[in-house]
Amino acid sequence: MSQKVIGLIGGMSWESSAEYYRIINEQVRNRLGGLRSARCLMWSFDFGEIEALQHAGRWDEATAEMIAAAARLERGGADFVVICTNTMHRMADQVQAAIGLPLLHIADPTAERVKAAGLRKVGLLGTAFTMEQAFYKGRLAERHGLEVLVPEDGDRAVMHRVIYDELVQGRVEPASRQACREVIARLVERGAEAVILGCTEIMLLVRPEDSAVPLYDTTAIHAEAAVALALSGP
Repeated sequence: MSQKVIGLIGGMSWESSAEYYRIINEQVRNRLGGLRSARCLMWSFDFGEIEALQHAGRWDEATAEMIAAAARLERGGADFVVICTNTMHRMADQVQAAIGLPLLHIADPTAERVKAAGLRKVGLLGTAFTMEQAFYKGRLAERHGLEVLVPEDGDRAVMHRVIYDELVQGRVEPASRQACREVIARLVERGAEAVILGCTEIMLLVRPEDSAVPLYDTTAIHAEAAVALALSGP
């Protein structure tokens, strides 16, 4: 079976990009057997530079960097592009418009997985940008018909701090795992039927046993969708 070349925009952070690489290659081996592995390219950012643009609100510059990364992958021979982070899907539409390749949006296979389970009301965890801005929860609601709950102000601040101060730096703290459990429990109390782990690092911290409702790990779902597309034929 021939494979399309997966173009990965990574490094945001490299901790989660390593998970993408692992999951994609494991999935290809499982599906094709033997010594098979994925045909892929990765452009990996220096996340310190991207994080500085995010927190300064310099989104136009961040968008230009993302478009340049996608263009590098296109020139390198990628057949489609995967942005290995939820937050930087803020500029997914601009990136898609600037290249001649399909962009596999992280929210779409996640929403399809949720809907396939018959669920409609979901909690969303992620960075403050993902939880508060419309680019992600708006897509879930408008394109897929999901009702999206985000944590209250204090819980959003906790999640944002844990992601940037700990997870992207490779730190997994037991106290933060407990705090995240409590955030999830409060979403469930408000009626969440499932919780989307809308940051590609949260899966390093939270496990299914930490929640009374199903957790949807966007890293795994996105990576698996990339493999499905890569193996889908011409």
